[in-house]
Amino acid sequence: MSPQRLNPAFRIIPPTGDPVPVVFDSPHSGSIYPKDFDHILDPMVIRQAEDAHIEELFAPVTTLGAPLLHALFPRSYIDPNRSDTDLDVTMIDGDWDAPVNPSSKTLDRGAGLIWRRMRDEGEMYDRLLTIRQVRHRIEAYWRPYHDALAALIEQNHARHGVSYHIDCHSMPAMGDANSEDGPVPRPDFIIGDRDGTTCEPALTALIADHLRSEGFHVTINDPYKGVELVRRYAAPTVGRHSIQLEINRRLFMDETTLVKTPGYLDMEAVLLRLSRIIIDHANAAALR
Repeated sequence: MSPQRLNPAFRIIPPTGDPVPVVFDSPHSGSIYPKDFDHILDPMVIRQAEDAHIEELFAPVTTLGAPLLHALFPRSYIDPNRSDTDLDVTMIDGDWDAPVNPSSKTLDRGAGLIWRRMRDEGEMYDRLLTIRQVRHRIEAYWRPYHDALAALIEQNHARHGVSYHIDCHSMPAMGDANSEDGPVPRPDFIIGDRDGTTCEPALTALIADHLRSEGFHVTINDPYKGVELVRRYAAPTVGRHSIQLEINRRLFMDETTLVKTPGYLDMEAVLLRLSRIIIDHANAAALR
């Protein structure tokens, strides 16, 4: 575990107390920008892509016995929540010799494994990326993050017979013309289980019911269903469950400046209560 925590791509905050069958990860909160990024947009525009403060909001889960993995690099550099085949090869100078399977989001919006555009702000680069640069991003950042998450889930499953993975994200308060939902206000929370394929329905319902009981507006798989990190590591039939959890940024931060608002402490308490409920559910499942 110790060598992994020193990896420049990610950090693992180990649990204290008795280990539980839950792993939390925050793939989009990274804010250490590699020197070779060399984008052409304003830095604060680029930072709007970060899930700022999410790794801090979820850090208390480690006191409950769950590890927290979080990326150190920004998703705008390379996105760990995309497949390594979800690549726009028109960004690359040369013939890419690995498999590619670009999604519609990559082709239409420029937001795939490596972002081509930043929403309405324009192109990320004034040049093509070299094959060597793209491979470096995959091998030095994307792959180590995935290897770390896979190892945590495998360790949990081997120890407890089940593993629950909570993939933690934040979202802008409003959609825009380039988003799945369009320019409309978003709910407080969105739970994604890829239409019931990555997690047992009981946990999805438990999370939704609890958050609604606290007065939040919650949707399930609308508009976010979960992407690569829940798809890749979920296998509910053998006790591997993954859920994507999206939190509306207006609840805890100023979206323009990224400064925490007074709601931050309230949200930290909300998420700690929710995490206890998830962990209680996972512990009970491990005993069955």
